[in-house]
Amino acid sequence: MRPINDAHVAEPGLAVVEVAAADDQTAFAIQELLATRCAVAAADRTTHEPGEPGVRLHCFLDPRQRPDA
Repeated sequence: MRPINDAHVAEPGLAVVEVAAADDQTAFAIQELLATRCAVAAADRTTHEPGEPGVRLHCFLDPRQRPDA
Protein backbone atom coordinates (compact mmCIF):
# COMPACT_ATOMS: atom_id res chain seq x y z
CA MET A 1 0.00 0.00 0.00
CA ARG A 2 1.25 3.49 -0.83
CA PRO A 3 2.05 5.80 2.08
CA ILE A 4 -0.43 8.58 2.82
CA ASN A 5 1.04 12.02 2.20
CA ASP A 6 0.27 14.72 4.81
CA ALA A 7 -1.28 16.88 2.08
CA HIS A 8 -3.87 14.18 1.37
CA VAL A 9 -5.37 14.61 4.85
CA ALA A 10 -4.17 18.13 5.66
CA GLU A 11 -7.50 19.19 7.14
CA PRO A 12 -10.73 17.65 8.41
CA GLY A 13 -12.97 16.46 5.59
CA LEU A 14 -10.26 15.14 3.28
CA ALA A 15 -9.87 11.39 2.91
CA VAL A 16 -7.79 8.75 1.17
CA VAL A 17 -9.84 5.77 0.03
CA GLU A 18 -8.33 2.42 -0.88
CA VAL A 19 -10.61 0.15 -2.88
CA ALA A 20 -9.82 -3.56 -2.97
CA ALA A 21 -11.69 -5.39 -5.72
CA ALA A 22 -11.59 -8.56 -7.78
CA ASP A 23 -10.85 -6.70 -11.03
CA ASP A 24 -10.23 -3.29 -12.61
CA GLN A 25 -13.81 -2.92 -13.80
CA THR A 26 -15.18 -3.29 -10.27
CA ALA A 27 -12.59 -0.95 -8.73
CA PHE A 28 -13.34 1.79 -11.28
CA ALA A 29 -17.10 1.30 -10.81
CA ILE A 30 -16.68 1.96 -7.07
CA GLN A 31 -14.61 5.07 -7.81
CA GLU A 32 -17.36 6.30 -10.15
CA LEU A 33 -19.96 5.70 -7.46
CA LEU A 34 -17.93 7.78 -5.00
CA ALA A 35 -17.56 10.52 -7.64
CA THR A 36 -21.36 10.88 -7.85
CA ARG A 37 -21.45 11.79 -4.15
CA CYS A 38 -18.43 14.05 -3.61
CA ALA A 39 -15.36 15.61 -5.22
CA VAL A 40 -12.81 12.92 -6.11
CA ALA A 41 -9.24 13.09 -7.35
CA ALA A 42 -9.65 9.97 -9.42
CA ALA A 43 -7.05 7.27 -10.02
CA ASP A 44 -6.32 6.28 -13.59
CA ARG A 45 -4.94 2.82 -12.84
CA THR A 46 -5.10 0.02 -10.31
CA THR A 47 -2.24 -1.88 -8.71
CA HIS A 48 -1.78 -5.59 -8.16
CA GLU A 49 0.49 -7.08 -5.52
CA PRO A 50 2.07 -10.33 -6.73
CA GLY A 51 0.75 -13.27 -4.76
CA GLU A 52 -2.34 -11.40 -3.53
CA PRO A 53 -5.80 -11.69 -5.09
CA GLY A 54 -7.51 -8.81 -6.89
CA VAL A 55 -6.48 -5.22 -7.45
CA ARG A 56 -6.29 -2.04 -5.40
CA LEU A 57 -7.13 1.53 -6.32
CA HIS A 58 -6.38 4.70 -4.31
CA CYS A 59 -8.42 7.83 -4.73
CA PHE A 60 -8.63 11.04 -2.75
CA LEU A 61 -11.91 12.66 -1.86
CA ASP A 62 -13.42 15.69 -0.29
CA PRO A 63 -16.96 14.92 0.90
CA ARG A 64 -17.49 18.63 1.67
CA GLN A 65 -17.67 19.38 -2.08
CA ARG A 66 -20.27 18.13 -4.50
CA PRO A 67 -18.86 16.70 -7.75
CA ASP A 68 -20.44 19.49 -9.84
CA ALA A 69 -18.99 22.28 -7.67
